[in-house]
Amino acid sequence: MTKEMIISSNGHETIVAILEDDLVAEIFVERERQRGVVGNVYKGRVSKVLPGMQSSFIDLGLERDGFLYVADVIDTLEEFEKLESADEDGAGEPSRSGKDRERDDQSRPQTKIEDLLKEGQEILVQVVKEPLGTKGARLTSHVTMPGRFLVFMPTVDHVGVSRKIESREERARLRGIVREFREAHGFTGGVIIRTAAAGRPKEDIVSDLDAFHKIWTEIREKTESARAPVVVYREPSLVGKLLRDLLTEEFQAIRIDNAQEHQRILELVEHILPNLAPKVKLYTKPFPIFEEYGVQAEIDKALKSKVWLKSGGSIVINQTEALVSIDVNTGRFVGKKTSGRLEDTIVKTNLEAVKEIVRQIRLRDLGGIIVLDLIDMDDRKNRQKVLQAVELELKKDRSPSKALQVSDFGLVIITRKRVKQSLERVLTEPCPYCSGTGVIKSSSTICYEILSEVKKIGPDLNGHRLLLRVNPDIARALKEEESAVLRDLKQSIGKDVTIKPDVQLHHEQFDVMAV
Repeated sequence: MTKEMIISSNGHETIVAILEDDLVAEIFVERERQRGVVGNVYKGRVSKVLPGMQSSFIDLGLERDGFLYVADVIDTLEEFEKLESADEDGAGEPSRSGKDRERDDQSRPQTKIEDLLKEGQEILVQVVKEPLGTKGARLTSHVTMPGRFLVFMPTVDHVGVSRKIESREERARLRGIVREFREAHGFTGGVIIRTAAAGRPKEDIVSDLDAFHKIWTEIREKTESARAPVVVYREPSLVGKLLRDLLTEEFQAIRIDNAQEHQRILELVEHILPNLAPKVKLYTKPFPIFEEYGVQAEIDKALKSKVWLKSGGSIVINQTEALVSIDVNTGRFVGKKTSGRLEDTIVKTNLEAVKEIVRQIRLRDLGGIIVLDLIDMDDRKNRQKVLQAVELELKKDRSPSKALQVSDFGLVIITRKRVKQSLERVLTEPCPYCSGTGVIKSSSTICYEILSEVKKIGPDLNGHRLLLRVNPDIARALKEEESAVLRDLKQSIGKDVTIKPDVQLHHEQFDVMAV
């Protein structure tokens, strides 16, 4: 698979597209006024403890308080006190490991939120999920900081290695590098060695460790001096995070349309993977970069509910608060003339739809519960074949996801971790006309409502004529297809009715006035 990273930045907004084999697979958006908060570390203040829900609200200084479950706050007070009492080299009492915590949890009957946190208490927390809708950010007290080759966990005392690094010798070498640095610098906190660290020289691993040491020292100093609520660590910019997490030898090019950003990205790539530096290219054509590489067209399609398939079939995607539903239709695809079985056509459509569905899930960044309403298949083997295709496509997805068995009704259920708002929620807002319902009352419905209203107030008109202020579409309907309604209006009041079109009126709004 070949990959490209296309970056459009104008100083106010940065949009990054990841192309896989020339197809847009993922879109990331960051706006300076609305920068995401996932990964940020805050010195917060407990604003409310909810024993009934075993959770608490934490004031972070944001628009809404964050939400902290009891499972994510075990012994936070103890960790916070250790943080404040540690010396400037970070050589405080080592934090306890996850196993230690588990043993302690088992030794007490039940850990309650009210025993751990009190209103007004200061606490160090990290955002793990962006605020969504009316919900505040999801928080944890167990801070993690990803680097290029390592993940730093300051609240635990553990050195782990990715299971994907299978060589026993390599695992031992990497552990040795980390432990040597920890002993030399009095560096406390846990470290997970990522798969990308395999085969890397000692200097690269130490570089990550040194960066973590500096960051944690700065966090500790700011935590001791600043008053809550305050952010004590801010995640890197969108491009910095993507280069850190995604950049591999698979990338054939990194294109950017902003000269200032180009230089910054070039420096980052030279630090992360120097051999890819020549692939960082400044785009200078007057034509917008996203239109040049077909990204804008894919973004526009990702904001529509219907997506056409090459065969003529289609998928329809609808987001709700509870789940995402995706419906598959054969559309114009009826199979080849040589195909003697309807089942063959259905299976081909479902298999084609599965590829596009998973691409759209990644592109739109859909999460939570996703229900796929595939076309019904009679053959159990075919249903299993389609499920395997879903699972295969989901392997391309970096976000944790799982597909459940196809039901007899042609349904596949996908669960996908959601940590930020979908592309639709980032780039759009509810329609002010339909108030987000996606539909408005038909012209006929409005005409009948006008008739009902006039009959209700008819006795109060006292012989006056009637003036109707309506939307132009309703005025046209009353004079054309619903002219019978207009006749009934005149008969019910025994007077003429004047219709006044008003473009300022909502389609569903009308005024009935006596003149």
